[in-house]
Parts: sequence; C-alpha cells; structure tokens
Amino acid sequence: MRTVGVEEELLLVDPDSGEPMAVSAAVLARASHDDPGQAVFEKELYGQMLEFATHPQSQMADLGAEIVRCRKEAARYAGGIGCAVAALATSPLPVSPSLSVNERYQWMAEQFAMAVQEQLVCGCHVHVSVESDEEAVAVVDRLRPWLAVLGALSANSPFWQGRDTGYAAYRTRVWQRWPSAGPTELFGSAERYHQSVTDMVASGVILDEGMVYFDARLSAVYPTVEIRVADVCLRAETAVLVAALARGLVETAARDWRAGVPPPDHGVSLLRLAGWQAAKAGLERDLLDPVTMRPRPAVEVVRSLVEHIGDALDASGDAALVEAALAGLLRRGNGAQEQRQCMKHTGSLRDLVVECVGHTQGD
Repeated sequence: MRTVGVEEELLLVDPDSGEPMAVSAAVLARASHDDPGQAVFEKELYGQMLEFATHPQSQMADLGAEIVRCRKEAARYAGGIGCAVAALATSPLPVSPSLSVNERYQWMAEQFAMAVQEQLVCGCHVHVSVESDEEAVAVVDRLRPWLAVLGALSANSPFWQGRDTGYAAYRTRVWQRWPSAGPTELFGSAERYHQSVTDMVASGVILDEGMVYFDARLSAVYPTVEIRVADVCLRAETAVLVAALARGLVETAARDWRAGVPPPDHGVSLLRLAGWQAAKAGLERDLLDPVTMRPRPAVEVVRSLVEHIGDALDASGDAALVEAALAGLLRRGNGAQEQRQCMKHTGSLRDLVVECVGHTQGD
C-alpha cells in the first residue's frame, strides 16, 4: 500500500488579539528544550509561521492521529511562550510579515521583491509514495485536472489583511505570484520532467529545484509525488480526507498508466481557469468538471472525484473513511465557510481567529 505523509504550515497568533506573532524562532527553541532532538517542526518563510511534517503512514487512522498529535504539540510549544497556533491559510487580521533569518529567504526577498512580502500563506502538502520517477511523472500528468477539486475541498482562506476577499481560497491566488507555481503541461517521461526542471533552474530566475512550485511535483528529497494545491485545513479530519483522496488519485493514475490509458490533454490555460474557479467558489458554486472542463455543481464534481478513484479507495480500505469525512465536511462546510459563518455571527475577526485556534486542536 502506498504511504502518505503530510506537511502543514500553521499560523502563530496572539491568543487574545488574534494577531499573528513573529515568534517561530522562540517556539522552535522551546520545542528543542522540551524535546531535544525533535525534527518534526521547522521554521518557514516568515516568523509568523510554523511547519511540521508527519512520518509516512500506510493507514489513514495513523496519519490522522499523528496530525492531531503534531497540532497539539505545536500548541503546547507555542503556549509556553504565550502564543497560540491556528490552522488558517491566511491571516484574517492585518499583518506585516517578518522574514525569517535565512540566506535562502533573503535571496528570495531580493529576487522577487513585493511578491515575497505578500506570501504569509499556509498550505498543506501531501506526499504519496511512488515506485519510480517514470511512474511519478505518469501520475503527475494524469492528476492535473483533478487537483482543483482538492483545492475547493480544502479552501480555508477567505480573509486577507482584514477584508473578505470574495474568494474561498485566496491563498492560492497569492501563491500564483511565484513564477514557477501552478499547473504544468504534459511531460510524458521522467527525462522530459527532469530536463524541464534543469532548464528552469538554469534560467537563474529560481534558485534551485526546491523552488519549482508545481501544483504536483516529484519530491526532491523523498520517493513521492508531492501534491501542493491544498490550503492548510482548519480541521485535522479535513486534512486526512484530502490525504486519502490524494492517495486514491495517485493510485488511480498509476493504474491507468500501466493499463495504457492516456492522460487527459487539457491545456494549462484551462487548468488555470479550473484552479481559479475552485479558489473563488470553494464548495458553494459551480466548479469546472475535470473531464469536460465545463461548469457543474461543486457537490457533483466532488462525487465524480470519489467515483473516479473508487476502486483505489476500496483497495486501500479508505472508502468508508472518505464517505464519512466528506459527509461531515459537506454538512458543516469547509474552512472558508466556517470562517464566514463565524464572522457573520460575531462580527469580529478577533473572535474568528480565537474560534479557529480551538478548531485547530479539535475543539
């Protein structure tokens, strides 16, 4: 069975005001003091962010338990210095991001200027194991039209700098400012994929392979396909749902490749439109159907995704989990819907952040 790992980026916030706090260095120092040798938590581009990565897991129940544990540990370390963590993909409250001290980040700030200053965003990256680079590229080619659906399910960034953006996942619109981000053309082979990455680095526009921010890419470190379209999810169970769907997509794509089924040949321009529509609509309006690239109600598109990967979900034992998690998500709404509902009831972005701190830990 394919293993799955998840990376989550969390926002560090003041537990009273809800405002982001640039204290990641202090949180990491507290983590090292409390648990010497820990290698789960890392700093990110900005001091208001904290990242963790799970171990590869075969069972979704184990993955979910680890995500919950890591979130609670992050909250404990942050609480030790008077801070809290929130699984929010953007800060609802106004913030002036503080760049982390790092030569790489400094290079990025000089190279990309204003685009870097507006990148205080938190994502969820899902790693799914693959057997070879050839299989990985075949998977990446076949995943492309379905990734926007994962973005709609995970949407959790409706607010930006104190304002409602009108988007469900505004993080993705900010992320697209990177010149190497977004959907990809069909590669067809591992050789062509690696040559494309080599050419991008050789251009001098990006620093190295780690800055190839494709929606789905071959990991430079692990034998995995890394799917990078999701907002960090407000609730841990949504992160597990996204991970289970991602594994199902990878397995289905690999089976199609082995069976000689060609990948859908949608152009990058259409894939960009699908991603934009998912970011704008979330689950509340039409998405673009991954097969036809025509508008269709979001719930129907989500059901098409589950049907598309049904055999893979049955084989992994994830079908019941996906159905239950999806029913819960559709009943209460994704993170963007929950944030807007809270804002409607309280009228306060501060109260919204405080409530989301609780949801981050499962309250």
